[in-house]
Amino acid sequence: MLYVLSRSVGQSRSAGLASAVGLALGGIVLAVATALGLAKLFENVPMLVVILKYCGSAYLVWLGVTMIYNARSDSHVNLKADQVTFKSYSSIVWQGVLVELLNPKTVLFFALFLPPFVEIEGGAASAGDVQTQLLVLGILVPLTAVPSDAIIAYMGGSLTKSINHRQKFRERLGWLGGILLIAIAVNLHLGLF
Repeated sequence: MLYVLSRSVGQSRSAGLASAVGLALGGIVLAVATALGLAKLFENVPMLVVILKYCGSAYLVWLGVTMIYNARSDSHVNLKADQVTFKSYSSIVWQGVLVELLNPKTVLFFALFLPPFVEIEGGAASAGDVQTQLLVLGILVPLTAVPSDAIIAYMGGSLTKSINHRQKFRERLGWLGGILLIAIAVNLHLGLF
């Protein structure tokens, strides 16, 4: 979001939207890579899905606890974007793709977050079935981020000013995000919703 915000505030709304498109394309590339790489591995070692389910839920809990722990301190940091180097829209899209592909947190997210949602009935599934599930889940991740990135790109400057002066609101958002991540992790094991 900060990347989209910096492009939107520093260059233009269109540049922010171009960066959002680049991030989404990078996410789709990661989804395809995850599906192709993990599907065969899951076919050969079905127990790996169970192991990654626990690793993925632990990662979500860690992210959630970190968000909650940092909610207060993060709410006191002013968001700011300085003037950025002017780039063409096509180069911004490619930069967005690279930002997404080279972000270790995003790569880790795809590797640990998607496998727990793969359904393997009876402990085994074909590589094609696992691959399809991972691909669909993986593509949904960047596609669900596009609307929020587009809002950030469109409302960047005014949104930043508004949020900077609402520290309690930002702190509550941090808590809410953290609690949601922890709830998703718990649901992976209990199937509550």
